[in-house]
Amino acid sequence: MTNNPTPGSQKARHIFGPVPSRRLGRSLGVDLVPFKTCTYDCIYCQLGRTANLTVDRQEWFPLDEIVEELKGKLASRPDWITLSGSGEPTLYSRVGELIGRIRSLTDIPVAVLTNGSLLWQADVREQLLEAQLVIPSLDAGDGRMFNAVNRPHPSISFELMRDGLAAFRDRYHGRYWLEVFIMGGHTALKDEALKIAACADRIRTDLVQLNTVTRPPAEDFAAGVDRTLLEKIALLFTPPAEVIADFRGVHGAAEFSATRDMVLDLLRRRPCTIEDIAFGLGIHRNEAAKYVEYLLGRRLTEQVRMKGRTCFRACPARQGS
Repeated sequence: MTNNPTPGSQKARHIFGPVPSRRLGRSLGVDLVPFKTCTYDCIYCQLGRTANLTVDRQEWFPLDEIVEELKGKLASRPDWITLSGSGEPTLYSRVGELIGRIRSLTDIPVAVLTNGSLLWQADVREQLLEAQLVIPSLDAGDGRMFNAVNRPHPSISFELMRDGLAAFRDRYHGRYWLEVFIMGGHTALKDEALKIAACADRIRTDLVQLNTVTRPPAEDFAAGVDRTLLEKIALLFTPPAEVIADFRGVHGAAEFSATRDMVLDLLRRRPCTIEDIAFGLGIHRNEAAKYVEYLLGRRLTEQVRMKGRTCFRACPARQGS
């Protein structure tokens, strides 16, 4: 099945970046499913609410089309090729073939950023075995919190998801990290964090990384927490979890700085949504979100609500910076 192009575009873009990643340096992203096609509808998602909540695995875009576009970006020599994008990558039914094609083309390692919701399926686990790094998510320690935070497809239970993460460990020999989103009023509570830590022990990943809300989330009540609290929660894990920090060294790269300045110039002219920025500059939504995150963090831009939409504009006090 081939997805229709996004509004205003001539064809879907599958490759974005390289963009700076907190964990992976310069990451070349590969987007495999239509925008916001996912197995979850997470309250903290920076890309908004899920438009297509599904567990239906398809070849959403032709494999050869993705590979050809990727070939044109390999000269940028990223640190990683990352299967992530604007939906759940394991919904792409030929993800295993894609990983094999990438590995035949280049020695750049492949990472898969997944919510882990489909790892209970043996064929999904099999298809990810050749990736050099797999990072699933675990945002809750029981079914009640799982439903509140991740809002999964009805066919996915907490136990099914958790046991799938553990089952993947039994066969996978690459690097296996776990990302945990901590949110105020939800999983920042000690008892909730301890439940997640117990699950992490069962899953046996190489590393647990704590994250929190730093970009405008899908729901206003998805609240971030400060670094001090994250560091306290990290000590509840054995061994202690790592708090993911800003990859400032990569943000200083010339290619990032140039596009960042273009985004800021655009926001000085008029308020824009993430979609406006992506369309106006011909970049991917994930790239646009990354630049906005950087500018928000340095108080060069601010978030505003206009006609029911989340928009961004240059901060008036910093117009000349």
